[in-house]
Amino acid sequence: MTALAATASEPGSRAEPAPPRRGRRRGAAGLLALPLAAWLVLFFVVPFGVILWYSFGHKPSLYVTHANDVLSLGRYVEALDPAFLSTFGRTTLIAVTGTALCVLIGFPIAYWMAVKLSARARGVVLALVLVPYWTNFLVRTIGWQITLSPEGFLSGFLNGIGVLHGPLEVLYTPQAVQLGVVYNYLPLMILPLYVSLERMDHRLLEASRDLGGSAWSSFRRVTVPLAMPGVLAGMLLVFVPLMGDYITPSVLGGASGSMVGQMVAGQFNRAQNWALGSAMAIILMLAILLVVVVFALLFKALGAAIARARAIGPIEEGTR
Repeated sequence: MTALAATASEPGSRAEPAPPRRGRRRGAAGLLALPLAAWLVLFFVVPFGVILWYSFGHKPSLYVTHANDVLSLGRYVEALDPAFLSTFGRTTLIAVTGTALCVLIGFPIAYWMAVKLSARARGVVLALVLVPYWTNFLVRTIGWQITLSPEGFLSGFLNGIGVLHGPLEVLYTPQAVQLGVVYNYLPLMILPLYVSLERMDHRLLEASRDLGGSAWSSFRRVTVPLAMPGVLAGMLLVFVPLMGDYITPSVLGGASGSMVGQMVAGQFNRAQNWALGSAMAIILMLAILLVVVVFALLFKALGAAIARARAIGPIEEGTR
């Protein structure tokens, strides 16, 4: 034993390597991710697979919703009819316009919250932004239905001050749907913008003003580029659920403000044609996935541009 101890204490001897802990940490992280993976599989992958399987089937009779004894792409050809394409175009227009309006309205609000308000006031205003969003989506939309109705208080108020000389004819129009989606999804734009602007180093604005930049040039060259990750994230959070919105057009739009979500729901509920409804849903999801890919490419290009700008800055400083 003395010889073994002496051998172990010699300078040339090597101790036994400690067991690697990186693998254990990865295993623990994998176990922590299991609930999320199970959630995604159960509530996304499995329903998507079922809808995809139904989309290759057909409606065999009046009282049967679907059958997959004969598989074909006929439901996709049937789904791409002029009525669906027209409704899809109107849905895309409402979604793009609503997203743009959310950016134009949400950016000044987020900038005011992050830059102009004190820390205590920010919490109060942030709560005022979030509390309406926590209210039930259907209840908020019905509130706008009551507000925009011809017998509502808004119609009476506008007639009382002389702006209108008759009932307010906005309800059950595309304009009512546009107003409803902007109101319902505006917090999803304000929050990522607020996070980006609140984390911004405000000393950069001071440096821009010290170097002779005006307020507009500082906003355009400093604030907007730093806030672009929040802008892109907010646009993604607004556009994706807006494309599949079903409640807002059903409550505020009627027949003239219908969207794709209503057509898909109509095939499942009223027409009982699950195969055609599944094909419409797959087409809608593929279109949304294409938008997500475009946004991912924009994120990647934006990150590369920011990294390139940061790399060029020190080089220019060193050459002076």
